[in-house]
Amino acid sequence: MTLSNDERELLRLVEKSTNPVAMSDFFQTIHPPTPGGLDENHPDREAWTERQLALYGASISLHSKGLVRVVSPANGARPDLVEATAEGRAALPT
Repeated sequence: MTLSNDERELLRLVEKSTNPVAMSDFFQTIHPPTPGGLDENHPDREAWTERQLALYGASISLHSKGLVRVVSPANGARPDLVEATAEGRAALPT
């Protein structure tokens, strides 16, 4: 199965977790903001925001492909908590 770089990295971080996790917790790990932050006037803010939104797309794709499963649905205080499925673990390079 072909995965994008974002999908692969997000799946790797989910699979490495010992407990169910919110995929969005890894977004800034994968694409961290520029040191010093990205205030609304920073020239890189728009590109960084687009990368963060692309990670939401990657998380939806992983779920749609059956590579992660929701263990605990969002409850208004936190997002869905997920874990890698057997298919997800098999999709990662060894």
